[in-house]
Amino acid sequence: MTQLDDRTLANLDVVLEDVCRSLPHGGNHELRKKIAESLLDSAIQGNRTLSGLTEVAKAALAEATQKSA
Repeated sequence: MTQLDDRTLANLDVVLEDVCRSLPHGGNHELRKKIAESLLDSAIQGNRTLSGLTEVAKAALAEATQKSA
């Protein structure tokens, strides 16, 4: 696995918490896991900015909530 720097890890954490904040109780474990996996994949591919990761997280959330609806 690719080593991610401390700043990227912090960005991943901030974005996950921010996107899940709007969900009841911060979202269930499976939903958070799907979003986190999308974020991690994107960061490994080089998308490490806060704004870029936020877009990825919002897209993952939208996709996951559409599937469950």
